[in-house]
Amino acid sequence: MGLVYNRFMVSKRTSISVELIPDPELGGFTARLPDIPAYGEGETEEAAIADLKEAVRGYIEAFGLDDALSCLSSPAIRQLDWDLAELARG
Repeated sequence: MGLVYNRFMVSKRTSISVELIPDPELGGFTARLPDIPAYGEGETEEAAIADLKEAVRGYIEAFGLDDALSCLSSPAIRQLDWDLAELARG
């Protein structure tokens, strides 16, 4: 995470993973952050991300920047070779 300085404030920039979920029945997409309860929807991925950005802005206004930053995590991601049919059989 880096700090960006301007003459008015210090902002904290970080890379954020956004989950994009297509809606096969209605079309469009839902965008969400796994660590912050904020969602965006739109006809395109870009529109869903723009809507999510507004939702995150609202979250920050309600709970504060420090709270939002404390929610973000960098999870360890592992690839697992699972047979879902075998899991379904129990």
